[in-house]
Amino acid sequence: MGFSNVLTGVLNFITLVLSIPIIAFGVWLAHKHDTVCVRFLQWPIIIIGVFILLISLAGMIGAFCGNKVLLWIYLFIMFLLILLLFIFTIFAFVVTNAGAGQAVSGKGFKEYKLGDYSNWLQKRVENPSYWSKIHSCLSDGQWCDSLNKTVTTESQFNNASLTPIESGCCKPPTVCGFTFVTATEWDKPLNSSSTDTDCNSWNNTATQLCFDCNSCRAGVLQNVKSNWRRVAVVNIVVLVILIAVYSFGCCAFRNARKQGQYKYGHA
Repeated sequence: MGFSNVLTGVLNFITLVLSIPIIAFGVWLAHKHDTVCVRFLQWPIIIIGVFILLISLAGMIGAFCGNKVLLWIYLFIMFLLILLLFIFTIFAFVVTNAGAGQAVSGKGFKEYKLGDYSNWLQKRVENPSYWSKIHSCLSDGQWCDSLNKTVTTESQFNNASLTPIESGCCKPPTVCGFTFVTATEWDKPLNSSSTDTDCNSWNNTATQLCFDCNSCRAGVLQNVKSNWRRVAVVNIVVLVILIAVYSFGCCAFRNARKQGQYKYGHA
């Protein structure tokens, strides 16, 4: 057995072992949590875990046993995985290229405008069925509750470093001219000259707030942008590792073919 076969088998054994806690975590989410946010995660986690387990099993058995069929299946799926990961990484950088927070005079936080982000991302959050899930996620997750505990005065609020979701979803836009009561409760002015539609969307109810505002959609997109950029950077590292593993797998497949030809020639 060649070195490439042993290394390919060992690497796939490691990923096979790692897939078990991934699957277990997905099953745990399915049984222990019932919020929309968590339900959205459970099946992708389980599917990813099962996929890693199966492909690792094929690669490990194929490498250790010199099975050409399993190694061919393994290499084919690995090639598709590398290709898809490469496409996703490029796509993530392209769609998250636009959009950034805008500083507010006299405030410690930034505000976000939906129109600043890519059209593809805007269409996602403007889709009613898609946004209804995010709205439920924001309500279930109680994203804004911590503000009332950490920010008790208007001065503290103005100097607070709010996250994009807190800035866009937990308060009305500054342009609305609302009066501070608490971090998540604001009084509307009797006469407002603002034409921003978010001013009419604001609701002091804890499960509503500005969750239907365009500023909230923009805050979510800013959060998505930051996370996708981190994922894209990690993907580059993963791609380098996958290409290296794929190269060893190709060597293992070549060794399996040579062994098969040798046995056939001496039959």
